[in-house]
Amino acid sequence: MATVKRDDRLTRSQSFVCVGFAGFFSKTVTSPLEVVKIKSQVGTFHSKRGFWQSFLIIYQNEGLRGFWKGNLASCLRLFPYNAVHLATYRKIVHLHMDELGFISQWRAIFAGGLAGVVAALATYPLEVAETRLIIQNCRQPTYIGVAHSLSKIYKNEGLLALYRGFSLTVLGAVPFSVGCYAVYMNLDKLWQEPPVRFTPLQNLINGCLAAGVAQTLSYPFETVKRKMQAQSARLPHFGGVDVHFTGMIDCFIQVIKHNGVLSLWNGLTANTIKIVPYFGLLFTCFEMCKQVCLYRNGYIISPLSYKLTPGVDQSLGPNELEEVKRHLKNRNFGSGDSSLRNRW
Repeated sequence: MATVKRDDRLTRSQSFVCVGFAGFFSKTVTSPLEVVKIKSQVGTFHSKRGFWQSFLIIYQNEGLRGFWKGNLASCLRLFPYNAVHLATYRKIVHLHMDELGFISQWRAIFAGGLAGVVAALATYPLEVAETRLIIQNCRQPTYIGVAHSLSKIYKNEGLLALYRGFSLTVLGAVPFSVGCYAVYMNLDKLWQEPPVRFTPLQNLINGCLAAGVAQTLSYPFETVKRKMQAQSARLPHFGGVDVHFTGMIDCFIQVIKHNGVLSLWNGLTANTIKIVPYFGLLFTCFEMCKQVCLYRNGYIISPLSYKLTPGVDQSLGPNELEEVKRHLKNRNFGSGDSSLRNRW
């Protein structure tokens, strides 16, 4: 059994900002690996000579800014994605909780997967825009910015083009959830201790391990999805996709026929390398942002450490703590005022 835990010392807006800032920073830092991964999945000429040569070819053809193409679309997607994901996840979890507020591990993972699909539906056009911006040459662009990408795709290819390949997000959620479930069910065996005693470092390792296994299992679905997002008769070389196809099933067939089964995992090296710095930065930035918020709320004595403020009830929510502070302040002011009157 597992409990759904959150830090009640943060307001909802503070939690939202912490997650958004951490995601924005970690995505920006690891953007070069994401660019190489997506180009490898689509099959553009940049990826034909292997992982390390891809960096050199991108730099020679597009310069340093080529490694941050599509990053704005990816970052903009974070905020609505997290908001929808969190709201949906809480509703699903609430439906499956028992009377004590507990939920089984597999139900929690299922809830996370379903919430991810709903959030992806709400933000999918931004993912399509990200893919189109990454596969183009930024020195000879077809699209100029996120808004231009969305409007041009809608105008030239229709609304459905902004959701091309979405069904693969739903299909890919199944092996992804299975991978997470398989990892989390065996964490106690891995560490030889119960999950409630895991340190922050162990939780970071657990997250990286679960993401690595889950993404590897669902990777073929993402590869085909990226190819479907990229392919367009209105783009040079059909978007740079290495095979031509008429639909999802045909894409699987053409990829295996021309490039072999293992090509469905093209870009996995960049994706795997990205996991550790991404989750490391995500975790670190979130904790730093959280410390600032906890300090501002009055729970800790410094934004640089988690040392608790003496005399503060950590079980109180931010609003409750603010009410207590206001009450004490008024009481102290009143007592000081009465003593002053007594002196006079």
